[in-house]
Amino acid sequence: MQNQRVSAGQFTGRHMIAVMVGAFSIIIAVNLVMATMASQSWTGLIVKNSYVAGQEFTKKTQEARAQDALGWNPSLTIKDRVLTYALTDKEGRAVTLRGGTATFWRPTSDREDVTVELKLDGTGLSAPLDVHDGVWIISLVIDADLDHAYRDTRRVQIYGGTLR
Repeated sequence: MQNQRVSAGQFTGRHMIAVMVGAFSIIIAVNLVMATMASQSWTGLIVKNSYVAGQEFTKKTQEARAQDALGWNPSLTIKDRVLTYALTDKEGRAVTLRGGTATFWRPTSDREDVTVELKLDGTGLSAPLDVHDGVWIISLVIDADLDHAYRDTRRVQIYGGTLR
C-alpha cells in the first residue's frame, strides 16, 4: 500500500471547497446566534414619535429646572428589601409627600422591569421590594403637592436587598 499523504501539490479544488464551506458555516452559525440573542434582548425602539418626544423633553426640562430651583434634598435608602424615600427643603424640614411610584429597570433589558407603589410611612414613603441583585435604574415619581410630579432618577447597585 502506498502512503495516502497529501502533498501541497495535491491540495485539490475539492479540499478548497470543503475548507471554504466549513469556514462560512461557522461564520453563518455565529451570526445567527448573535442575531437571535440581539432580537431577544433590547428592542432598539427608543421613541415611537420623535416630534412628540421632543415636546415632552422640553416640558420635562422646564419641570426639572423648576424642581432644581426648590433646593430640595432627596434621601433614598434600600435596606433589607425595603425602599424608603424622603425629601427635605432648603432649611432641612421634611417636605410633605402624598405618595408615588418607583420603577426599576435594568440598563440593558426590559425583562425585569418592576414598578412599586410608595406608601406614606411617617414623614416619607416606603415600599417592600422584590428585585434581584445587580445594577438598576430607579425612576421615582413623587406626589409632593406641586403642579407637576417630583422626579428623581438614579443608577444604583443592589446586593443582598441593600443599596450599595
